[in-house]
Amino acid sequence: MSSLTEKDRPVVQLLLDTGTCPRCILRFCCVGSQTLYRHPYKDLMKDLKEFLKNSQEKEDTVCFDVVDPPCKRLRLEHTEEGPDDVNHNGALQQIPSVNDENTAMENSAVKVCNVCLGILQEFCEADFVKKVCQKVNSADYQFTRFVFSVSLPPQLSVRERAAWLLVKQEMGNLGLSLAKDDIVQLKEAYKWIIHPQLSEELGVPADGKSLFEVSVVFAHPETDEECHFLATACPDCFKPAKNKQSVFTRMAVIKALEKIKEEDFLKHFPCPPSSPKNLCVALEIQCNNGAVFVAGRYNKYSRNLPQTPWIIDGERKLESSVEELISEHLMAEFKADSFNFSSSGREDVDVRTLGNGRPFAIELVNPRRIHFTAEEMKGLQQTINNSSDKIQVRDLQLVTREAIGRMKEGEEEKTKTYSALIWTDKAIQKEDIAFLDDIKELKLDQKTPLRVLHRRPLAVRCRIIHTMKSEYIDEHHFRLHLKTQAGTYIKEFVHGDFGRTKPNIGSLLNRTADILELDVESVDVDWPPALDN
Repeated sequence: MSSLTEKDRPVVQLLLDTGTCPRCILRFCCVGSQTLYRHPYKDLMKDLKEFLKNSQEKEDTVCFDVVDPPCKRLRLEHTEEGPDDVNHNGALQQIPSVNDENTAMENSAVKVCNVCLGILQEFCEADFVKKVCQKVNSADYQFTRFVFSVSLPPQLSVRERAAWLLVKQEMGNLGLSLAKDDIVQLKEAYKWIIHPQLSEELGVPADGKSLFEVSVVFAHPETDEECHFLATACPDCFKPAKNKQSVFTRMAVIKALEKIKEEDFLKHFPCPPSSPKNLCVALEIQCNNGAVFVAGRYNKYSRNLPQTPWIIDGERKLESSVEELISEHLMAEFKADSFNFSSSGREDVDVRTLGNGRPFAIELVNPRRIHFTAEEMKGLQQTINNSSDKIQVRDLQLVTREAIGRMKEGEEEKTKTYSALIWTDKAIQKEDIAFLDDIKELKLDQKTPLRVLHRRPLAVRCRIIHTMKSEYIDEHHFRLHLKTQAGTYIKEFVHGDFGRTKPNIGSLLNRTADILELDVESVDVDWPPALDN
């Protein structure tokens, strides 16, 4: 036990006597050696008792005339004599020092630690590590490294505070002080012990930056109510939240412990903390992979297919959508829990998207499979394309979360090209529409269309028609090719929407006009990168 010094003996003795486990004793002695915490529990207990025994023998034979200078973690404190130890009614209980070896052995027998509630005991053993790894392996995730997270019962922070106050008093008697931040944190010590075991069992390294997370949630029902006195002492720290089952969250408890005065804390909580009867329980062992993002471009060839599921008042209007036709295959291959679909704009249900297609991205949440080669992505693209004649995808590829931002960048500035089949009530000749070809940068004022007013705020939006090219068909029909600013309502530009879009094709031709068909011919966003398909 080379990391402990003679100055630690009273603390080791005190904590052993009050039911604290060896690893928690190391934490309160500020031992920073990770390998020491990984020693078997029984060996640590034996070493601590040997340390106390050797120290006692030295004390019996050697007179310590010179006191060793305090190490870094201990600071000399010039204080007056503190108040006498008081009972549980007020504060610190007087703990008789156990010098007799047999008594010490008896008192420090294996039992549930009064500070960590067994986290640094039972849950550091190989059996629990194997249980965690079995859960991970059965979940069938692809991963090359992992990050381990642990959720501890909030009352552990209360017990930690009580133990710290006990140790602080003992060190004060020696003219030394111990800052709360000098103690090795329970989570940190637990990870020091568990990481190497998990790494060996899973065959991959632990890495704090990994997107694959293994998490364990601990609870200790026996002591759940130990935090409740804090709600009376610091009511401002415990406010109900919609997404929280209890107000006694770890952060709320820590906040309250920072505010409460020591004397008030000691009036409500025993110091040292009492020994529990039961160990903590591992409520949940969960795995989660960070999201994977897939991007591409889609063409829509159907005039009876919405981009996203069309559901009104809980009733589905059409059987499928672009989103579903693409995502169902991605969900199956990536084995994801859910997905989020986004795109560079959207087309109406009766509008086709042609040309190079519309950029889209899909976030796949908690995927089990994450590694795909370029050939595999190409095969997945082909599977999607073979499954339906209503859509086709191209340039399907894995992208980063950051890259998706490029799809949304400059959405108002980008341009789109359309082809509209237009009908007029009065007969037209080719020369009647020829002047449209000469109009450049036509400015429109578009009041929110009646057809989208239920989901868009009422506003007047200024939009620009950059160019137009007409194609005469017959006396009542012509096709108009338009290059416009993104966000322009093309249908309303044709028929005027009862005067809500000015000018419009009807007003320009001085007759009633309506749109029969509309196609998106290009969405001018240079993303995602084109692939050699």
